[in-house]
Amino acid sequence: MGGAEAQVIPLHGPGREKPEAVTAEQDLREEEAARADAPVVAFPGGVEQPAPDEPLSDAARSALGFLRDRLTGDYTVDEFGFDAELTEAVFLPPLRALYKKWFRVDTYGVENLPATGGALLVSNHSGTIPLDSLMTAVAVHDETGGRHLRGLGADLVFQVPLVGSFARKSGQTLACHADAERLLRKGELVGVWPEGFKGVGKPFASRYKLQRFGRGGFVSAALRAGVPIIPVSVIGAEEIYPKLGEIKVLARMLGLPYFPVTPFFPMLGLLGAVPLPTKWSIEFGAPIATDSYGPDAVDDPMLVFQLTDQVRESIQQTLYQRLSQRKSVFRG
Repeated sequence: MGGAEAQVIPLHGPGREKPEAVTAEQDLREEEAARADAPVVAFPGGVEQPAPDEPLSDAARSALGFLRDRLTGDYTVDEFGFDAELTEAVFLPPLRALYKKWFRVDTYGVENLPATGGALLVSNHSGTIPLDSLMTAVAVHDETGGRHLRGLGADLVFQVPLVGSFARKSGQTLACHADAERLLRKGELVGVWPEGFKGVGKPFASRYKLQRFGRGGFVSAALRAGVPIIPVSVIGAEEIYPKLGEIKVLARMLGLPYFPVTPFFPMLGLLGAVPLPTKWSIEFGAPIATDSYGPDAVDDPMLVFQLTDQVRESIQQTLYQRLSQRKSVFRG
């Protein structure tokens, strides 16, 4: 019996064979696809892979940059002692929290604040403790996109330990004609509170009644620099510490213009020093131009008096108008 020869039957007919390179490439793709679809199972006790580093937030980068500049001394202070970086990073944030959350300040007439160039902001003063100047500085900074209000302060502000240093670093300077004119000529926004301690320390019964504005020194500074005067009216500060009286003996001992007595201070101690959460409004009035007057205008006492009275009347009338619209001390 003869042996039969085995026949090899090809899987692919003639001309239908797959090239080896194509077959290998297709197998590799299928293997990678299967690997990608396969679930990843973490074995007990396995080492977790570190998560990718998340980018730092803007606040964190700002804080690190501030610390770096402080450590390296790479920051600038102007001729008046103003440290803009320190003010932005340290002073303004807590004041802004007080401004937004505690006093809930509303602003009006912000279009009257110049985006560039100098201007003199003249405001009423009140509150027993002058928080109104600080809140006005926050309003100016936030409503102008970062411009700082360079306040003119009384001598006492710069004589108190620590307070004077902080005042200088945050942009305040002594209330004198020379400093005011230099700041205005440099294109700064300068704040002045002509009532001084007479306004801050007036009794609660005299609230929102403007005290004497002095001799008009702020008008002379604006005339010399040729910058506009912007009246500023603050509602709400009068009620944060209702002043019922004062202890003159303590005031003389401490070298203060007055030592206030309120319904809560000094009876409740430090707790009585917490300001009441009144609802505030700050209105920036229409600018009063000074650049149209001649160079000798500053020597005309009648003109200086007239402009001083105009600014005072503008603030007083705005206060009365806002008060007539206010329904509640605490809700506005």
